[in-house]
Amino acid sequence: MRNYSPSAWAAISISIAALVHFGLGFAIEFSVDEAHYALYAKNLAWSYFDHPPLVGWIQWPLVALTSSEGLIRLIPELLWVIACILVYQVTLELHQFMQSRNTAYLTSALPSPNLCGLMAVLAVIAGPMPHILAIGLLPDSILAPLSLGILWMALRWLRPESFSLGEWLFLGVLLGLAGLSKYTAAFTAFALLLVFLSTPKKPWLTQLGFWLAALLALILISPVLYWNWANDWISFQYQIAHGGGGTWLWRGVGVFLLIQIIVFGPMMILGGTVFIKDFVHTNKLSLMALLGFFLIPFVIFASLSGGGGLPHWTTPAWFCMAPFAGIGLAKMWSLQHRQWIRILFCIQIALCLLGFGYVLSGGIQSVAIKSNPIADLYGWKAAGTKAAELVRGTNANGIAVQNWTLGSRAAWYAKPVPVFVLDQRQDQFDLWFGKLTKGANLILVNWSGMPFATPIGPNLAFEACQPLDSLEIRHFGQSLSKFEFSLCTNWQDAGLAD
Repeated sequence: MRNYSPSAWAAISISIAALVHFGLGFAIEFSVDEAHYALYAKNLAWSYFDHPPLVGWIQWPLVALTSSEGLIRLIPELLWVIACILVYQVTLELHQFMQSRNTAYLTSALPSPNLCGLMAVLAVIAGPMPHILAIGLLPDSILAPLSLGILWMALRWLRPESFSLGEWLFLGVLLGLAGLSKYTAAFTAFALLLVFLSTPKKPWLTQLGFWLAALLALILISPVLYWNWANDWISFQYQIAHGGGGTWLWRGVGVFLLIQIIVFGPMMILGGTVFIKDFVHTNKLSLMALLGFFLIPFVIFASLSGGGGLPHWTTPAWFCMAPFAGIGLAKMWSLQHRQWIRILFCIQIALCLLGFGYVLSGGIQSVAIKSNPIADLYGWKAAGTKAAELVRGTNANGIAVQNWTLGSRAAWYAKPVPVFVLDQRQDQFDLWFGKLTKGANLILVNWSGMPFATPIGPNLAFEACQPLDSLEIRHFGQSLSKFEFSLCTNWQDAGLAD
């Protein structure tokens, strides 16, 4: 590190990781969520059944020009780079805030701001989960840099000088875009409110800029409100049920916390712990309010994890934690505890590299392993093309699958052929492709990774299904999965796919 400044090392680290993301983006097909959100861009709307619209809108220019996964993935890769740059800049802003507000003892104890920024960036790069969202676009990929931007503005607001009108309006834009990204942006907005409330006086209540920012944010999210109003608030109903999950168990919370440590890395936890132990006590109210950008969403998701949840939901929170963790890690580094940081960083990077290799290899196929999750990333392009050809050859009304996770890839790779999900769960496919009419003939796609019984019978099924073809997916000499295609005729229930 003697040959380059910390800021140069941060730029080098971000560039190397970005090149890895770029290469991987061309190597694998879309995941289920990526295909689903790419279909958002293909079918532009004010909002969608399961998420606000920005994840679709932001892809629209590239999706309109190309169907290349690698090129479309330039969007999450760019968002990741922006988020890492913001992590560095927010760390510098946090460092400056602590210098301006704290005692001479604490100021002398603070490491250099550029070293803190570098450590914050390395903590992000060493975590496996941020790399996943840097390759596959999810709403959290967008919410992460927006949450960092709001945290940055919160730090600027805590400065002695007053907020300008332009800064208030910029904050309103960030809040509005966050609301267009994901409903959990409400947690970020609540954290910002805590920062406002942490000061003894509340001058913002009488400032025109504050109310203009709130109005601007409301205007920006109005498409989501209008769409939900016009569609009986189905998106809000779905998210409330989805977030609540199933039966609540303490075991689920334990598994959630363990997974969080693995996918975001102990470096982040170690740095955050050191920060809280060594620095929070000197300016407790403001720093705890700022830590709310991490604590509020993390605690909520942890409490809900007893009933289910997904590990990537906390990604924006961890990005907001990175500046605090960076200062804690830099403090350890300056106190000559460097070996621990080196060991953790090397272990975490090694895990990331093993994960990249595992994905590129196609995973492990073995009788001892019940399922290979990586097999889900290969073969859907060929299967979608085959299904579309069979639809045209048989004059079928479209493609049928028996779970929505199968429908996303089928609809993307077989577009513009309509895809119908044969279940009683209302979802986005019902809005895109309409109701499956009685007597319809469809090409049924069955995938070995999620097999279903052939839907034949007098109720809620087809009259008959005739096997047409099959497709084995092989990668590096190993068989990953198999697709089976059948012509299913005379759909018996006209109300199932409402």
